[in-house]
Amino acid sequence: MNDSTIRLAKRVAEMMPCSRAEADKYIAGGWISVDGVVVEEAGARVADEQDVVIHPEATLVELAPVTILFHKPAGYSAGADADAEAALNLLTQENLLVAEHGKQRFLKRHLANLTLTSPLETKASGLVVFTQDFRVARKLIDEGARVEQEFVVEVKGDIREGGLALLNHGLTFNGKEIPPMKVSWQNETRLRFALKGVKPGQLMHMCRLVGLSIVSIKRLRIGRLPMASLPSGQWRYLHDYERF
Repeated sequence: MNDSTIRLAKRVAEMMPCSRAEADKYIAGGWISVDGVVVEEAGARVADEQDVVIHPEATLVELAPVTILFHKPAGYSAGADADAEAALNLLTQENLLVAEHGKQRFLKRHLANLTLTSPLETKASGLVVFTQDFRVARKLIDEGARVEQEFVVEVKGDIREGGLALLNHGLTFNGKEIPPMKVSWQNETRLRFALKGVKPGQLMHMCRLVGLSIVSIKRLRIGRLPMASLPSGQWRYLHDYERF
């Protein structure tokens, strides 16, 4: 222990004033900065000459869980692929896209205890959702089969006669009939899929059955939330007014 320092909680308790337990909560809430850097560790220590600042909106109200929207690049695992680098590793403060209308403060605790609600194949890119909020997890996992997703699929090859109609309805996957969906051409090489309950490998399987091979897959939307202009490899917070 360095005798020239004291616990940050003691300094905060003297500044507020408040109890040490309350000071720890202010620190854990990300409301305290030391020399301009937010400190979230309750056991942190500071020297007398260090500048401790309490955020003007500091509150003891419990912080709400966050949900993260992430544009996963192809090649990163957002599921069970142990051979690829986990997409979760790209969720850093440096990769956070701060929206002009967003008020969410970044805290390290936002990157802990995240649940992946929307697995995406390693070779695919696009929108992936991580959450700390059980309500979002319930919506996208427990009730996920009822949430529509939208994909753009780049293909090559010549589609068989009646192939587009079969993609919309008439194919099977893993021995089961695939429910109807909306599939249309965006241009000569790009198909748009809007479907519910998509399974890993399903889009590739469907395209193969109608004579097409897949060049790339990108997920553009989950429920009512589009990926929009979120750059590849970056993420943002779900805003309070947004719903899946």
